[in-house]
Amino acid sequence: MKTIVTIKNITHHVLSKAWATLYRIDYDYQFKDGRIKRLSRECYNRGDGAAVLLYNVEKSTVVLTKQFRMPIYENNKSEGMSIEVCAGAIDQNESPETTILREIEEEVGYKITEANCVLEAYMSPGAMTEKLYLFCAEYSEDMRINPGGGLASENEEIDVLEMPFSDALSMIETKEIMDAKTIMLLQYAQNNNVLQCKN
Repeated sequence: MKTIVTIKNITHHVLSKAWATLYRIDYDYQFKDGRIKRLSRECYNRGDGAAVLLYNVEKSTVVLTKQFRMPIYENNKSEGMSIEVCAGAIDQNESPETTILREIEEEVGYKITEANCVLEAYMSPGAMTEKLYLFCAEYSEDMRINPGGGLASENEEIDVLEMPFSDALSMIETKEIMDAKTIMLLQYAQNNNVLQCKN
């Protein structure tokens, strides 16, 4: 259900333009009671992204990644190493599927030919413009073409983790997995019987 929002006199002020663009956006917002107020919000624009849960039905396994995340470390030093699904930023004029097939090869070393988009979500709508396209894709051992680990040119150091699906689900409960996109995809796979928990 869509709601019509009355916003006027929008102005953008660039606060930072390093890795992505941080704006302060000022605007006149009309409340439901008719009042109009001048508001300001900071908005981080880093483009959209794609993520994928790789799964193997025969083995009832999934492939995840483990890497250092500075924002998490800044929040809690003991949680700086993050276990996540494979993911990456969508390049300009690139489709989400093209992005995720490339990221799979770079991060975890599998050559996948197709992935199914199952969810779309704004991960932090109060602060970021980023929309994530969330995929599921089946993998097999014969699709492995390199060790993965990410791109040295992007200073990536990624551990590739293959584990039983049941273990990955348990890691949500034990808080070993705290990444939102990963939790969403694992729970999607569980709720939709994408693979059976055999282990």
